Amino acid sequence: MWKIALGFIVFAGLALFILSKGGDIDMGGEKHGAEAVHSEPAKPAAEPAPAAAPAAQAPASAASQ
Repeated sequence: MWKIALGFIVFAGLALFILSKGGDIDMGGEKHGAEAVHSEPAKPAAEPAPAAAPAAQAPASAASQ
Protein backbone atom coordinates (compact mmCIF):
# COMPACT_ATOMS: atom_id res chain seq x y z
CA MET A 1 0.00 0.00 0.00
CA TRP A 2 2.83 2.37 0.79
CA LYS A 3 4.21 1.82 -2.70
CA ILE A 4 0.99 3.16 -4.24
CA ALA A 5 1.12 6.28 -2.04
CA LEU A 6 4.79 6.83 -2.82
CA GLY A 7 4.15 6.38 -6.56
CA PHE A 8 1.31 8.91 -6.42
CA ILE A 9 3.47 11.47 -4.61
CA VAL A 10 6.34 11.02 -7.08
CA PHE A 11 3.98 11.23 -10.07
CA ALA A 12 2.23 14.34 -8.69
CA GLY A 13 5.58 16.01 -8.02
CA LEU A 14 6.78 15.22 -11.52
CA ALA A 15 3.55 16.55 -13.04
CA LEU A 16 3.77 19.79 -11.06
CA PHE A 17 7.42 20.21 -12.08
CA ILE A 18 6.60 19.73 -15.78
CA LEU A 19 3.62 22.10 -15.59
CA SER A 20 5.70 24.76 -13.84
CA LYS A 21 8.31 24.61 -16.62
CA GLY A 22 5.66 24.85 -19.36
CA GLY A 23 5.16 28.61 -19.22
CA ASP A 24 1.72 30.23 -19.17
CA ILE A 25 -0.59 27.29 -18.49
CA ASP A 26 -4.15 28.15 -17.47
CA MET A 27 -5.76 25.46 -15.34
CA GLY A 28 -8.89 27.59 -14.80
CA GLY A 29 -11.18 25.55 -17.01
CA GLU A 30 -13.49 26.66 -19.79
CA LYS A 31 -13.58 30.42 -20.46
CA HIS A 32 -16.50 32.51 -21.67
CA GLY A 33 -16.78 36.21 -22.41
CA ALA A 34 -14.00 38.77 -22.64
CA GLU A 35 -11.32 36.59 -21.06
CA ALA A 36 -11.79 33.83 -23.65
CA VAL A 37 -8.94 33.46 -26.14
CA HIS A 38 -10.20 32.72 -29.63
CA SER A 39 -7.88 31.28 -32.21
CA GLU A 40 -8.14 31.97 -35.92
CA PRO A 41 -10.33 29.42 -37.71
CA ALA A 42 -8.44 26.81 -39.66
CA LYS A 43 -7.97 27.71 -43.30
CA PRO A 44 -9.20 25.15 -45.80
CA ALA A 45 -6.58 23.08 -47.57
CA ALA A 46 -5.64 23.85 -51.15
CA GLU A 47 -8.34 23.46 -53.76
CA PRO A 48 -9.00 19.78 -54.36
CA ALA A 49 -7.70 18.54 -57.67
CA PRO A 50 -10.40 18.09 -60.30
CA ALA A 51 -11.54 14.52 -60.73
CA ALA A 52 -9.68 12.67 -63.42
CA ALA A 53 -11.63 11.84 -66.55
CA PRO A 54 -12.99 8.29 -66.40
CA ALA A 55 -10.72 5.81 -68.09
CA ALA A 56 -11.87 4.70 -71.49
CA GLN A 57 -13.26 1.19 -71.43
CA ALA A 58 -11.30 -1.33 -73.42
CA PRO A 59 -13.33 -3.03 -76.17
CA ALA A 60 -14.55 -6.47 -75.26
CA SER A 61 -12.64 -9.21 -76.98
CA ALA A 62 -14.38 -11.88 -78.99
CA ALA A 63 -13.19 -14.52 -76.52
CA SER A 64 -15.07 -12.95 -73.62
CA GLN A 65 -18.43 -12.99 -75.39
